[in-house]
Amino acid sequence: MMTEDLAVGAVEAARAALLEQVGDAVVGEHVEAVAEDEGVVTHYFASVQAGYPGWRWAVTVAHAPGQDAVTIDEVVLLPGQDSIIAPPWIPWRERIKPGDLGPGDLLPVDEDDPRLVPTYLTGDPGDDPDFVEANRQQAKAVADELGLGRVRVLSVEGRDLAAQRWYDGENGPDVPLAQSAPALCGSCGFLISLAGPLSVGFGVCANEFANDDGRVVAMRHGCGAHSEAQLRKKQLPPPLPDPAFDTISRGDLENF
Repeated sequence: MMTEDLAVGAVEAARAALLEQVGDAVVGEHVEAVAEDEGVVTHYFASVQAGYPGWRWAVTVAHAPGQDAVTIDEVVLLPGQDSIIAPPWIPWRERIKPGDLGPGDLLPVDEDDPRLVPTYLTGDPGDDPDFVEANRQQAKAVADELGLGRVRVLSVEGRDLAAQRWYDGENGPDVPLAQSAPALCGSCGFLISLAGPLSVGFGVCANEFANDDGRVVAMRHGCGAHSEAQLRKKQLPPPLPDPAFDTISRGDLENF
């Protein structure tokens, strides 16, 4: 008998090895045999274990030339095409969304984050890691001495990313609230200007009755709470009638 034929025909040996490992309560019928290599075959058995619908037991057997029996290589439980499996793993940093951070949560920033640059650069760090660390400590010391309080600040790339995100978001010019506004935020008296390059396109809303109170808004954003918003005549409530004084007494009434 050919080595591969012997391995393919070793269904009972594979089942016996599987039952020895997991017991007969979770093993179903033999499904198929798949040749992995010369003299190596994997036998698949249906799994009837609760919580694992569509999974299959896989028993890999091998037959060495000159041997009368097969050797059991491994016994594993594998998912089938219709199995319920966990979704692909995504690194935690890619899973975090705005608003996910809670009290006590930390979101460390990479040392080479392109959105940040040192407040003061103290020379070319080169390739020496000791010099890089000394450079970083020196930058921190300079920042602390000058009272800046920040070792790193926004880079041009970080600033541009923030500006684009704000402009394209709910506080930008393309949302329905802004499209129906009577005027733009740039002309609103409740707008607080930002400092630096971002002041050209953004400010902070300070109207407690506006949806965006306390948020960064684009100058071309807008809402109905604009400081100069005025009601049109047709939007005003109807005028009240002139007051009438009731001076009638019981003596003025006709008795029947």
